[in-house]
Amino acid sequence: METLKLSALPEKDKQQPISHGRFEAYVDNGGTVMAVAGKDYCVIAGDTRMSDGGYGIQTRKYTKVFQLTKKCVLATSGMQADTIALQKRLKSMLESFEKEHGKPMSTPAIAQFLSNTLYYKRFFPYYTFNLVAGVDEQGEGWIWTYDAVGSHERVKYSSQGSGNQLVIPLLDNQVAKFNQQIVEGNKDVSCEQVVSFVKDSITSAGERDIYTGDFADIVVVDKNGVHWEKFELKLD
Repeated sequence: METLKLSALPEKDKQQPISHGRFEAYVDNGGTVMAVAGKDYCVIAGDTRMSDGGYGIQTRKYTKVFQLTKKCVLATSGMQADTIALQKRLKSMLESFEKEHGKPMSTPAIAQFLSNTLYYKRFFPYYTFNLVAGVDEQGEGWIWTYDAVGSHERVKYSSQGSGNQLVIPLLDNQVAKFNQQIVEGNKDVSCEQVVSFVKDSITSAGERDIYTGDFADIVVVDKNGVHWEKFELKLD
């Protein structure tokens, strides 16, 4: 009768870590939006590129500027799905308000309502970074800038998105006239000058930011309504 021979199990050099699948609730689809307010107008710009969070481009024709009323627009960067969901919710509530009160909601009221909407979702927020821009009841141009949970500030210029750090220094210098040794004359500039400057700013951002490009929607809001223009950026 043969004896039973036992052999040791082979030793593993290193124990492999257990891998777990991760759920990512958010993705930043990139892009840049900006706005500059004047005495009786507001100029808003947003590019149309939507990336996949990396080097891929999902579409080159996704607008980031949405008209809410004849005197107010919303410019949004961040996650495209949350942007669409937020925009649909705002439009639904604005339609209900107009049916109930017989008039559209004013621009300052829309700005406050957006803040309330974002704060309501603060525990699972909309991954969006917003600008509300337009003219108020006195016809003066204003901009409200937001973080993801509704904290906001009323300003005369602002930007959001992946090219924000590139655009803000230009706005500080050319709009607010910061860091200039000699500032002569009236600080108020015409709408045409601001449109030209905004085109230069978003073009400069597109040269350095891979998530900004293709085309830009240039929107002017004044007492006569909302005016749109399409401006070409780099395609690579």
